[in-house]
Amino acid sequence: MRIPTKPSPVFDAATDPAGSGKDLGNLPDWDLSDLYAAPDAPEVTRDLDRLKTLCADFAERYEGKLADLDAQGMLTCVTAHEEIDRIAGRLMSYAGLRYYQVTTDGERAQFLQNCQEKLTDYTTPLVFFSLEINRIPDDKLDALFEANADLARYKPIFDRLRAMRPYQLSDELEKFLHDQSAVGSAAWNKLFDETMARLTFSPEGEDEDLSLEATLNLLSEQKRSRREAGARELARVFGENLPLFARVHNTLAKEKEIEDRWRKMPSAQTARHLSNHVEPEVVEALRNAVVDAYPKLSHRYYALKAKWLGLETMEVWDRNAPLPMEEERVIDWPKAREMVLSAYAGFDPEMAAIAEPFFDRGWIDAGVKPGKAPGAFAHPTVTDAHPYVLLNYLGKPRDVMTLAHELGHGVHQVLAAGQGELLADTPLTLAETASVFGEMLTFRKLLAEAPDAAQKKVLLAGKVEDMINTVVRQIAFYDFECKLHEARRTRGELTTSQINELWMSVQGESLGPAFTFMDGYETFWSYIPHFVHSPFYVYAYAFGDGLVNALYAVYEEGDPDFQKKYFEMLKAGGSKHHSELLKPFGLDASDPKFWDKGLSMISGFIDELEAMED
Repeated sequence: MRIPTKPSPVFDAATDPAGSGKDLGNLPDWDLSDLYAAPDAPEVTRDLDRLKTLCADFAERYEGKLADLDAQGMLTCVTAHEEIDRIAGRLMSYAGLRYYQVTTDGERAQFLQNCQEKLTDYTTPLVFFSLEINRIPDDKLDALFEANADLARYKPIFDRLRAMRPYQLSDELEKFLHDQSAVGSAAWNKLFDETMARLTFSPEGEDEDLSLEATLNLLSEQKRSRREAGARELARVFGENLPLFARVHNTLAKEKEIEDRWRKMPSAQTARHLSNHVEPEVVEALRNAVVDAYPKLSHRYYALKAKWLGLETMEVWDRNAPLPMEEERVIDWPKAREMVLSAYAGFDPEMAAIAEPFFDRGWIDAGVKPGKAPGAFAHPTVTDAHPYVLLNYLGKPRDVMTLAHELGHGVHQVLAAGQGELLADTPLTLAETASVFGEMLTFRKLLAEAPDAAQKKVLLAGKVEDMINTVVRQIAFYDFECKLHEARRTRGELTTSQINELWMSVQGESLGPAFTFMDGYETFWSYIPHFVHSPFYVYAYAFGDGLVNALYAVYEEGDPDFQKKYFEMLKAGGSKHHSELLKPFGLDASDPKFWDKGLSMISGFIDELEAMED
């Protein structure tokens, strides 16, 4: 996922036809040389060769023998597997990040695909590992953990492997699924990414063609005519490409249905819940709490917003519109950096100290550039390197919040790296904790420094919209995915019209009566990458927001040890269940009232906005 740069070259978005047209300062590019100097660097060949050898040696040494290992032997086996994961992770992180910088570059796509195919081939002999682990009796494994504390540290990994035990297939079938993955979902993912990156948009009134990211950015412009032009052009281009997007979704949903059926998974969501190490009833409680709260959250807020905009009903292009009293504000990169780092430092100087190197060492790729992947993310890479953050920064206040969000991920990933390759990854349900908390810190600092009531109102409204987008919108996305996969399973191949109908069935319910929907909005499911890359990922955003709201309430109550507990939670990575991580704060996500507590913060902000109307 990366490119052979030296000290990161800077990119000025003001010169980019897809950018904001504003002078944002020097926006950084990634310096991926901390992973590899170049795709043809000798270290790439060395690590590929070493990976091939390590995988073959591992299989020769351990296949058919795991059940006979003593505690020390099992520890040696696990650490050998961890080293394989580390080398494979470095290679794929480099290939992937480099590709996402310019997804339209054929050479980068080829390098990524070649790496993926080689790693799939090399690691196929390792499929036996989880299969054999799951055949070891529980009492024997427990005895191994009791005999060796170093091995016991890895127990969470074994627990997650063994959660898949009821759904495990034969060794031969598991190897087949592993082998075909590079030309299965991974290939469809790449087709989707390359298609999205190549799309160009020509909204009425704009001087030049725009990328997807820049066109989506029009939806938050002050002038309503520009927002409408952007929305209608998005609908036109999505509509022209809808057969391809429907093919991608139909194929991936069917592929998932086949594998789930063979594994006897009780639902399409089961695999995601297992990988997140979260109970289905906890997710269901979250989903129900949010849906039940639609009237007091999104419906109530958007009724207020329609009033502020002087509209009887809003169109989809008004959802993220700035408020009439909001000044069109462009925040340059140096100011964005200062705002986020000072907010982090106000919580704890250590948080700012961890985040600062991202700006100075080429760990952020910030500018909007042709072919670059849209959106934003933080990639942890491997534990002996560091994370990388991707943004598409256009200088809007929401872009600053995105920076705060992704840096929160980065801080979390840096702190969790001490757990090692197998335990550092955090389940998705907790992966959004630090990112949403970083956003909240930045928002609270800006709110405290607001010079007048009008600015406070703008900030509050912006935060409510972000929280609605994180909670209400993502749960609506989750419901759409549930309906999509169920329909694909029970009705067979879905037409574009049928998928459109499923999309619209959740949009009206979640957004409320303040909205009407233009012709073409029914196609907007087509550009959401999570549906393609990570089925059912989206509830993690709502989980994280609700969790952080509850956490922040504890922080505001003045717990003197909060910072210490918070850093310990982040350092734990994936080594503990969410119940263990939340216990020091007196929180329990399995309690349905937990989610009501989180949602009440959003409702409270809306109360404040309503009070400002008096």
